[in-house]
Amino acid sequence: MLNKYARAFFTRVLTPFAAFLIRRGVSPDTVTLIGTAGVVAGALVFYPMGEFFWGTVVITLFVFSDLVDGNMARQLGRSSRWGAFLDSTLDRVADGAIFGGFILWYAGGGDDLVLCAVSIFCLASGQVVSYTKARGESIGLPVAVNGLVERAERLVISLVAAGLAGLHTFGVPGIQYLLPVALWIVAVGSLVTLIQRVVTVRRESAEAEEAAAAQDDAATQDNEGKQQNASHGSEAAT
Repeated sequence: MLNKYARAFFTRVLTPFAAFLIRRGVSPDTVTLIGTAGVVAGALVFYPMGEFFWGTVVITLFVFSDLVDGNMARQLGRSSRWGAFLDSTLDRVADGAIFGGFILWYAGGGDDLVLCAVSIFCLASGQVVSYTKARGESIGLPVAVNGLVERAERLVISLVAAGLAGLHTFGVPGIQYLLPVALWIVAVGSLVTLIQRVVTVRRESAEAEEAAAAQDDAATQDNEGKQQNASHGSEAAT
């Protein structure tokens, strides 16, 4: 849902900024690298200390680079396989840093091994969800499914909850419980999304194999028909 609606909105909003960077000679790859570095720094410096509000502020400032670099590439007409590969790879790095920051907090100052384990599951399942789509597409399948909790949803739920939970340090009572609730939601949603994609890939692969088998049968029947016609032709000539 967020990929369909929110991405289009923010793309329009960020287009002038992308054009400004282009005029300054900044490349899309540079924006991708700087954005990822900022997200990693915000997550791994602030989150392990329990500074969720300021960590989220820093991450949010840089996470929009994921939209800016693609916008720049389209304006420049430079969309390439390398750019898509770099962007996708560094997305995994950024996601790992965010949930890694949660893991370090709950394994340390947060002192909650259950939430530490939930954070680890969020990290691992998020990576596998992305892998299932990439792997399915690499073997020629469309993987035509809109998962319940994809990357955009994982980030929005986690970052909004973390930012609000960070207001606890400013004296807002009880709000710190939003982050644990959000992590459980992301964990369950990621599991559902993983199952959706696995089921979809299995169905699409079965359909592709049936279609291939039908084509082979049709080709075999065609060849047999041609051979029979050739045989009849030889007999007639004789």
